[in-house]
Amino acid sequence: MKAFIFMAGVSALGFGFGTGALAQQAAQPAASSDATTGTSDKSAGEIVVTAQRRHENLLQTPIAAAVLSGADLAQKGVVTVDQLQFAMPSVVINNFGQGLEFNIRGIGKAEHNSQTTTGVITYRDGVPSFPGYFQEEPYFDIADIQVLRGPQGTIVGQNSTGGAVFANTNDPIVGGGYHGYLNANFGNYTDAGVQGALNVPISDTFAARVAFFGDRRDSFYTITGPGGTAYTGNPGNVREAAGRISFLWKPTSNLSILSKTDFDYLDMGAYPADPFEDRFATIPGTNTPNPNHTDLFNITANGPQQARDKFVRSILKIDYAFDSGIKLRSISGFSTGNTAYAADLDGTASGIPAQGPFVAVPANETFYDTVTETQFSQEFNVISPDNKPVTWLLGAFGLWDTYFFPAPFSNFDINANSTVTGVYAPYYNYQLYGRNPERSLAAFGQIGFSLTSTLKLDLGGRYTDSRTTNYVSVQQYGTLISDSQIASSHAFSYKVSLGWKIDPDNFLYAFAASGFKPGGLNVPVGLGNPAPFAPETVQSFEGGWKSNFGGGHGHLTIDGFYNNYKNFQVIIGYPTYPTFGDELNVANTTRIYGFEAEADYKIGGLTLDGGISVVHSALGQFYANDPRNYISGVSAVPPPCDPNVGPASATCYNLKGVQQAYSPPFTFNASAKYDLDLGQDNRLTPSVNFGHVAPQWATLFENVNLGDRLQARNILGAQLGLKHGSWTVTVYGTNLTNEHYVAALNSGLDFAGPPRQYGLKLLEVF
Repeated sequence: MKAFIFMAGVSALGFGFGTGALAQQAAQPAASSDATTGTSDKSAGEIVVTAQRRHENLLQTPIAAAVLSGADLAQKGVVTVDQLQFAMPSVVINNFGQGLEFNIRGIGKAEHNSQTTTGVITYRDGVPSFPGYFQEEPYFDIADIQVLRGPQGTIVGQNSTGGAVFANTNDPIVGGGYHGYLNANFGNYTDAGVQGALNVPISDTFAARVAFFGDRRDSFYTITGPGGTAYTGNPGNVREAAGRISFLWKPTSNLSILSKTDFDYLDMGAYPADPFEDRFATIPGTNTPNPNHTDLFNITANGPQQARDKFVRSILKIDYAFDSGIKLRSISGFSTGNTAYAADLDGTASGIPAQGPFVAVPANETFYDTVTETQFSQEFNVISPDNKPVTWLLGAFGLWDTYFFPAPFSNFDINANSTVTGVYAPYYNYQLYGRNPERSLAAFGQIGFSLTSTLKLDLGGRYTDSRTTNYVSVQQYGTLISDSQIASSHAFSYKVSLGWKIDPDNFLYAFAASGFKPGGLNVPVGLGNPAPFAPETVQSFEGGWKSNFGGGHGHLTIDGFYNNYKNFQVIIGYPTYPTFGDELNVANTTRIYGFEAEADYKIGGLTLDGGISVVHSALGQFYANDPRNYISGVSAVPPPCDPNVGPASATCYNLKGVQQAYSPPFTFNASAKYDLDLGQDNRLTPSVNFGHVAPQWATLFENVNLGDRLQARNILGAQLGLKHGSWTVTVYGTNLTNEHYVAALNSGLDFAGPPRQYGLKLLEVF
């Protein structure tokens, strides 16, 4: 029963698993030239970033950021957010199904709980996306992806401690005529997909763009049922459909109104997973062969499985520029979606391997939830002209997000033994229904002073007020518990930066900034209404050098950073009764520091780029029990373990100095492509890309025997494209070495990253 108890403890109100589009995405056409898309032209010596609400040259902006165009994404094999970790430094993403941990520089989210907000905010066309579920929305008709590292919030939307991701899709082009693209892909695992987009001119001031995406793929897994029989559930067959319709109206040169609406139906079939014990060839600490050892993609199961997301998102962006150059901007977003997830929670076809000695416990653990989430956000900006000695920005932001866990209780069900029926069945269930509304309000601003023609000082501040509320009824082991709680948190964040343009090719910057992530609520798990957990804050210091070299053909960025991280939110064993989990704060300072370097070089038909990061993290003084060590009715409950003073013992661990979870000390990526002109509008383009993520810990307890050590990821991909006129044929391969790696550890289960995929893409641009 241990896995069930741990699961109930760590994720009672938001055991999420989002879906992912694993089909190879087609190459995108050239992005719109509209300034709002943030496109880049590295060969011209300028990389444009718009994430800071201005049209800026990244190489002369005091931020650490990476920008990938739609064509870059296709060439590097980036289909969904998961693959970003293999295309840029310091980004680590661990997908466990109905959600994911997204961390930049070791800061973001490492807890599987919808009550824990993320420290890395993802924006879709300028509005925040869902923070908990629906994380695997496919990238199609993308203009660019901009990833900002470090605290954000004094110039945009939500506050963040780790960074922000801006995914910008192509806008309609007024006066651009009819143009677009159509792409089809075919690959192994019976993979077949299609996507495309069409720009539609409606009038001299009005245009529309329609984009669509579809994919179907068979499962990566071979799943066996009880006693070696065929598994009767869904093994993870992918069926996806998505569309987007956009309208742009420019009645005058001063006013533009842009609307976009996305529709997504993402059916991954299932997210099969395997007990971590099966990862080991021998039983840890012995030379005894592990009888359950198996490959990540050859597993057993007997419970039903499902992984389906469907949602709609609409955005409305209004820009108005006065003759003075001052701009008014409004960005509104509304999203509503439903996720449904079912899992064989023990990951076996017979029983539950005990976490330690590999002994089967007769049971069949299952999980099911269906959750509806709605979100509304509104941002207002007043932006000064860019070409003045004093520049400024004022902003206001509000976000309202609600999770609905619908009645009856069976719509959120963690079942410790589904083989038990009748009068005793409720004593094996943790169930709930209710709702969890969250609200965040903020005001922010930034002002910049050109001290000289080459030296600029920027000062920014933000005040954020957040609130979360539980209106939840819990049915726990046959006992009804009502949970009605409110937790609020607020903070002031700041940023002070100094940028020095030494000459046209060299730029130095330094800044000090802070970030804030709200606190939240723990739901009842055996102990009534536990106390809320407090917000996190981070104080960050960074300096960097940006340079053009090779006559503008190359760019180099080097930066170093140091973070003091306070009140890190972590789920551990409840201090006085660690059979259950509880989310607490590490009161003492956690330190995270390191450096990054990125470079690209283009000469003739050759393009090279790469990035590297080194991150060191050390948790502040903290004591905790690991709830995985205790099985109800089997292991004795240990004495209380005070998080601040311990004392350290065989059961109360001193975690001071341990590495931050999901914070590998080293990441590296590199890619190369060569455009060979064959004449008569023919071009051959081979390309190769490689991403490395060093080994990392999945929990703070760093227990190898419990599967906490996740192996390194070395992902190699390649493509060979032949362009003839408007047509391009591309042979592609991802994860060419077919590395089988654990993409995330959750509740004792290993979730695998995608294996080798290969196939053919056909693209026509018109």
